[in-house]
Amino acid sequence: MSFCKLVSFVLILHLLNSCLISCSSNDLSQIPKNFLSLAKREDFFDWMVGIRRRIHENPELGYEEVETSKLVKTELDKMGVSYKNPVAVTGVIGYVGTGHAPFVALRADMDALPIQEMVEWEHKSKIPGKMHACGHDAHTTMLLGAAKLLKEHQEELQGTVILVFQPAEEGGAGAKKIVEAGVLENVGAIFGLHVSNLLGLGQLSSREGLLMAGSGRFKATISGKGGHAALPQFAIDPVLAASNVILSLQHLVSREADPLDSQVVTVATFEGSDAFNVIPDSVTIGGTFRALLPKSFEQLKQRIVQVITTQASVNMCNATVDFLEDETPPFPPTVNNKTLHLFYKNVSVDMLGIENYVETLPVMVSEDFAFYQQAIPGHFSFVGMQNKSHSPMANPHSPFFEVNEELLPYGASLLASLATRYLLDSSSSPNKDEL
Repeated sequence: MSFCKLVSFVLILHLLNSCLISCSSNDLSQIPKNFLSLAKREDFFDWMVGIRRRIHENPELGYEEVETSKLVKTELDKMGVSYKNPVAVTGVIGYVGTGHAPFVALRADMDALPIQEMVEWEHKSKIPGKMHACGHDAHTTMLLGAAKLLKEHQEELQGTVILVFQPAEEGGAGAKKIVEAGVLENVGAIFGLHVSNLLGLGQLSSREGLLMAGSGRFKATISGKGGHAALPQFAIDPVLAASNVILSLQHLVSREADPLDSQVVTVATFEGSDAFNVIPDSVTIGGTFRALLPKSFEQLKQRIVQVITTQASVNMCNATVDFLEDETPPFPPTVNNKTLHLFYKNVSVDMLGIENYVETLPVMVSEDFAFYQQAIPGHFSFVGMQNKSHSPMANPHSPFFEVNEELLPYGASLLASLATRYLLDSSSSPNKDEL
């Protein structure tokens, strides 16, 4: 091929790429497919994989995401995307578009978990006892991917996209701090997503209304009188009292809750003496409680206190209960806006077809994305990563949790499509406020 022909060929490709989104602005149904095609380009995909692996190798817990934030800022700088930092301690808030209304937000969480990774692969966590065991490394990568797609087609944005790189989703309520920082005050809607090992690769899933449960944590100290294990008559055994407490707590769901009103109480920690022949003075137990309905959540909270203190008293012990709300605020239920869900479903079907959209049932896991939904209309969804040829993937919060990187283009293009379509749908608004 001659030099002139080569230049002409490259110019044609550039023009085709530049108009790929603009040509489809008259047919909004083509936007998701076009973004997906761009995100699946070999260079684009390899770029996302590299980012995800760098984040995965260096996991950081809630409000400690210093290096992750630096990586995000570096990539945004390369794109020419402006941002604010720090927000909510280590958060990064990016901006793509006109700087004027309408505004729409996209969110990704950045924090890891205090888990020792057991997956053996080249890019295993380099930090002992810390691991991205919930896919937040993929979420951050997909939002950066969406940012790149949006920036490359910024002239098509009829408004402003706010990129929320959020710290501390895992119990730290980073979303609450983002809301309190006031950076979303003029935002009309916010979208978030989560990887799923239960859905096939590229499948998308959500539902209208109640999606995930509200959750809280509790810690109880049950005090008695210690003594020698051979002479229990001279002691007041808090271990026995705590055991009875745990059994009684299970009755809150099995015998007090309506079977159609989903609730969960789980005791996951039990700390006493580390000696085999010593009855300790006190025992500490801790766990979580969850409910889909706010009323049921509050009732469950009250009954947890009553059961623990009363059952301890029956065993001649005293008990105190702490819900740790200053350290880990309770998460409200995640409730998807009805209008946004219909919008999301239309975009999902346009991108992958009705056969790859799955209407899910409510689940008892929780998400601090719910704090955004309390402040502004919001929608949360799941993107699948289970490859049919792969053995069943481990659940989140497992030391064997893995991310199928083939899902990255799907999440990035979905986020970019939701933002672009939302702004196009909202662009008729006369409001021209600046953020």
